[in-house]
Amino acid sequence: MDKLLIYTDGGARGNPGPAAIAAIIGDREYAEMIGDATNNSAEYRAVILAFKKAKQLLGKERARATEIEIRSDSELLVRQMQGIYKIKEPELQRLFVAVWNAKQDFKDVCFVQIPREENRRADALVNGAFGAKLFP
Repeated sequence: MDKLLIYTDGGARGNPGPAAIAAIIGDREYAEMIGDATNNSAEYRAVILAFKKAKQLLGKERARATEIEIRSDSELLVRQMQGIYKIKEPELQRLFVAVWNAKQDFKDVCFVQIPREENRRADALVNGAFGAKLFP
């Protein structure tokens, strides 16, 4: 049985404001600007990016046999995906459904909150996406 660790992060300059997301899947790193968003919606969109890229890397059949562990420093995202926190914001409700649907492509998915220090690389990718976009 395969297990894949994925690190995600999202951030916004202002809340809402210009936002970027990042995902690290094994030795592959992805980061992009997503336009204006809140910090929380950027965190969700980072997970959506991660699922999309993981499915592309694995292929449909292998994805179905793979367990995914999403590691994020976002307490809100992790607790909402674990069913501990309620989702009151309509935008986050929509993104929650998108994440929930995307995770169905994999055997099992768990969400783990990690300290910021353990998510430094994903954070650096988010900041790098801002730098590439804001300071060409």
